[in-house]
Amino acid sequence: MGAVSPSARKHIPGATLAGLLDTTPHDTDRHDPSRHDTTRHSTTRRDRPTVAAAGIALDGGGPARPLRGRERELARLDGLLGRARDGHGGALTVIGGPGTGKSALLDTAVRKAGTEFRVLRGRGVRQESAVPYAGLHRVLRPIADLLERFPSVRQGGVPSLALYAEVCSLLAESAADRPVLCWIDDAHRLDRVSLEALAFAARRLADVPVAILFAARPGQPGSAVAECLDDIPRLALEPLDEAASVRVLQDLTCGALDEEAASEVAEPSGGNPLALAELAGALTPEQLSGTAPPPRSLPQRSALRAHYRRRYLRLTTGARRLVLLAAADDRLELTTLSRAAALDGIDPRELEWARASGLVEIDGGRVDMPSALVRSCLYADASPAERRAVHDLLARALEGEWHAPRRSWHRAAPVDEPDDALADDLACAAETSRSTGMHADASRLWERAASLSTRPEVRAERYLSAAHEAWAAGRGRRARVLLRRVRPLTSDTNPALAGRTDLLHGDIEFCDGLPVMAQWILREAAERLAEATPADPAPALDALLRASAAADATGDHHYYGAIVTRALTLTTRALQDGATPSPVVELIHDYFAGMAAAGAKRRGEAVRRLRRVLTLAETIDSAGVHRTDLRTWASAAAVVIGDDRRARDLAARAVAAARDDGGAVGLPRAMTLLAHCEMYLGRYPAAESTAREGLRLSMAAGQRNQLIEQRAVLALLAAFRGDRTTALSHLDGLAEEGGRRELIRATSFEPWALACLDLADDRAEDAAARLRQPAGSGSGHPVLRLLAIPHLVEACVRMGEHEPARRAFAAFERWAGYGRGPARAALAERCRALLAPDEETARDHYEEALRLHEDGDSAFELARTALLYGHRLRRDRRPRDARPHLRNAAQIFQQAGAEPWAARARAELRAAGETLDGPAPAGGGAGRGPLDALTAQQLQIARLVAAGATNREIAARLVISPRTVDGHLRNIFTRLGLRSRIELARLLR
Repeated sequence: MGAVSPSARKHIPGATLAGLLDTTPHDTDRHDPSRHDTTRHSTTRRDRPTVAAAGIALDGGGPARPLRGRERELARLDGLLGRARDGHGGALTVIGGPGTGKSALLDTAVRKAGTEFRVLRGRGVRQESAVPYAGLHRVLRPIADLLERFPSVRQGGVPSLALYAEVCSLLAESAADRPVLCWIDDAHRLDRVSLEALAFAARRLADVPVAILFAARPGQPGSAVAECLDDIPRLALEPLDEAASVRVLQDLTCGALDEEAASEVAEPSGGNPLALAELAGALTPEQLSGTAPPPRSLPQRSALRAHYRRRYLRLTTGARRLVLLAAADDRLELTTLSRAAALDGIDPRELEWARASGLVEIDGGRVDMPSALVRSCLYADASPAERRAVHDLLARALEGEWHAPRRSWHRAAPVDEPDDALADDLACAAETSRSTGMHADASRLWERAASLSTRPEVRAERYLSAAHEAWAAGRGRRARVLLRRVRPLTSDTNPALAGRTDLLHGDIEFCDGLPVMAQWILREAAERLAEATPADPAPALDALLRASAAADATGDHHYYGAIVTRALTLTTRALQDGATPSPVVELIHDYFAGMAAAGAKRRGEAVRRLRRVLTLAETIDSAGVHRTDLRTWASAAAVVIGDDRRARDLAARAVAAARDDGGAVGLPRAMTLLAHCEMYLGRYPAAESTAREGLRLSMAAGQRNQLIEQRAVLALLAAFRGDRTTALSHLDGLAEEGGRRELIRATSFEPWALACLDLADDRAEDAAARLRQPAGSGSGHPVLRLLAIPHLVEACVRMGEHEPARRAFAAFERWAGYGRGPARAALAERCRALLAPDEETARDHYEEALRLHEDGDSAFELARTALLYGHRLRRDRRPRDARPHLRNAAQIFQQAGAEPWAARARAELRAAGETLDGPAPAGGGAGRGPLDALTAQQLQIARLVAAGATNREIAARLVISPRTVDGHLRNIFTRLGLRSRIELARLLR
């Protein structure tokens, strides 16, 4: 049905509606050709194939490509369709601004429904929004043959309860033979009667297999959408994040853009899918190849720019000026805006008109725009004179010394030609922002200063500073983009600048890219820095230290050896030059010399060298040089020589120093090392707390490799407890992602964790099979293979294979002999006890192991040793002596939440003639509520479920996987004797 003239509208109610329905063809599988008019008319012929390839529907079509960055939304659709398949209806309102992908999401719902559903389609049309029943006419055409049974719908007339009830019954009748998917696009343009009727039905179809989807733009208070759909569950479409935007652009350009280039192109889009499509369609061949700079705004013919321009031009002159002021400053305060308005003579009432337009939002004292896309579109459409005027107003309105960097920014923002004076002013402002920890602001100021600088060397230095600050702010992709601008400005005559550029590039690659590439980049950086400063090898040695860390993460110990050799060449030359070497150079020399000796199994030399590293680290600290990286390397040296307590203390100090630095770069790595050290000491609760914080910090800093390392640690700690659900959730996808990045150290945690789960489930054969890796086979990380040997010994002894256990233990015994810490010594004593040929020898080793566990404050490993000791005593027919150890083990396991181990300890205790009660059942015990049976995390999940959160939303909130949430929910239902989320919510209320 097309647009209806006013003269014809009076004929539509009554029999005319039924007549039109009876005479209109209705093919339930045919797409409505009038859908997506805006997209179709705003997209050029050249753009169409590219835009459709991104999953943004044109003319109602488009391939069945998964929508990028919409996993949460697709999960909600799956849930709605799944309930309809099970005979239960539901409704959902998809809310989003222009170009956010509402129509693409509806198309995806249709594809997911397939032929299993009857699909009823409708769409609001602006020209028909005043025509009663126009929307129902579109929706009900495919089922016009059912109208004979519903006279109120057939005859139209005045809206009434009878008519709305019959629409509801009509939809239910249409679902008699198969589920129905009814969707209405552009519901904000639907006529009021149709919207009310469909919303009425949506509230009453819980027991009928009808799923109703509305797609609408955000409605203002009092609008039809706000009033009619207020109580329908909503799904707000947020802008795509940077990673999803990059993937969309790479899809649109068939991979012609790499990640850095795509990240730069995506900036003006604000994460809007249609904006990404318009940007991709407007890229020139030079921009695709990287020889020309990317677009700074959407193309002139952009439908989105035209949309926001129309809304902007409807405002008064003063309101337009206020909107542009907000567009020119993304950190604008209401006081500053009011001051600028007074300077320009704008009536204060204009602010309310600007706010009513929806182009400006005021939240407390903050003035903002609905999205970064609206900001970029309106700013791009402003004339140069308008931009100069608003920036001048803002520079004059910003008062106070703390606003000096922003004043500098606004003075320079409208300038198009290079200006060294302005560039120097921006550089000073960038330093001020950096010193106060405003790294993102500092990066933007450095970048602008670079663009206004005339000398290439100065421009390169400033782009490099901008990249450093972007990386410190956790914006790795932006830092890579800025580094691309540095490289054309570096030359062979400035190896120091080239070396520092490679150093930052390698650091980013190590933390958020491919460490195997990082080790090569950092090695090249070291050579350039050595050439630039032959008298001071410290910068080159710093690069080699980082390269060695990358080689260790990839398990490439051949390349690690080459790095060590090169570092020793540089340090030896510096020590032989006659000048007094700095303590830093001495520390690095002893570190690499000690690592080389350890690799060559020269134990005495390794211990001597690495202990000197610890002494030098203390000397440097006491001299007031607080370097996070030196503490990190000293901690690693302490790990190698077995001084785990010293390693933990140094790692904790490295974390404290990284926090004091205020940047996001070094802290995740320091947290990873601290989690490892606490795990080596057997302090598992502390290690888990550190790893969880490190996980959050790694996500915030954009350091995906560190995030994988933290997930691996969390998986192993959960496996130690026998918590299969949590361990597998952390391992989910870890091997694939870690393997793609060649993170051998992180992926080596998986077989160890799975073996620990097998031991907890009493599957010793499976555990041994996972841990048996021949020495020198190249599989797994050698240090982690050594650390896992106590579990391999236990598995082999349980199987009765003592000789393989002895061979494996010999390697661990040699390595554990390096140190003097109690943790490894206790594990070595436990292995000796397991391998002991007689009762007396086993007893001596078990007793010594328990003493060392207590000395090392390792409660969980003490419980594991006590369980093994108790089992040995009971098997040797000494149940009375076994009971205290088994009782102690059961209590520790129960407190640690290690239920599989606690159950085994209780079973051993029963076999020894004593019973220890397990966890209290739900509702058991005087004064105990039914929720007392839940763990702290289970209770938190239960409360979020009661609040209406989905599994994915709960997972994102608690930084766990949806699979883990699902496992916890099953346990919650079992413990509380419940069957559904509704019952759980009722119980909590």
